[in-house]
Amino acid sequence: MTTNIQTREIEYTAADGTRLIGYFAAPSTAKPVAGVLVAPEWWGRNEYTEQRARELAEHGYAAFAIDMYGDKNVTTSAAQANEWMMQTFQTPDTIVTRASAGLATLAAQTEVNADKLAAIGFCYGGKVILDLARSGAELKAVVTFHANLSAQVPAQAGQVKAEILVLHGELDSMVSLDDVAHFREEMYAAQVPHEVIVFEDAKHGFSNPQADERAKANGVDLGYNAEAERQGLEAMYELLQRRLAE
Repeated sequence: MTTNIQTREIEYTAADGTRLIGYFAAPSTAKPVAGVLVAPEWWGRNEYTEQRARELAEHGYAAFAIDMYGDKNVTTSAAQANEWMMQTFQTPDTIVTRASAGLATLAAQTEVNADKLAAIGFCYGGKVILDLARSGAELKAVVTFHANLSAQVPAQAGQVKAEILVLHGELDSMVSLDDVAHFREEMYAAQVPHEVIVFEDAKHGFSNPQADERAKANGVDLGYNAEAERQGLEAMYELLQRRLAE
């Protein structure tokens, strides 16, 4: 594991004109490395998202935590988060347009090997990267944590280039096991290599240590589960290593 990493903010602009500010972390090495896009929960590009980017850098990847709302807007209010998230649903192309801008920005960094790109996403960010993969983006791997699995445009055969890993909580009241089954049907129909891991006794938000605090403050059904987080991250790194290895 690498200990010397570098970080910086990067301002970029989506094709819809939105000014976005991402957070980049990479190992301090002269050789370009594989890049991983990190899409945030509906709270926005906050410290938790940045932490995940730094962890990826410590594991030898260049990571870019993207901004989906503009001006790196963040909140701890579920009502505000829902409002911002719903704004990105209003126009069918918004999510893919902004995520694509993030991916292009990641690929353009000198520290990144643009032939080796992957994406991970949490909650709303899981939907973001799934829709990005469904659009045909050049991704080798996609990993979602407690994600919204619904599709703006369902995957078509031959279009998705990534291998997909979905990490889901058995007790997730926001994304049901029926939703998971429908997602798997979509993937099978589109001939996408995928795996779904369902963690027992895990709720929505299981990967975020702040989930219980956010649940209490907002009256929403979230819950942190340390064992599901550990197993999920282990599975994520296994897939990234396999798909992004030289």
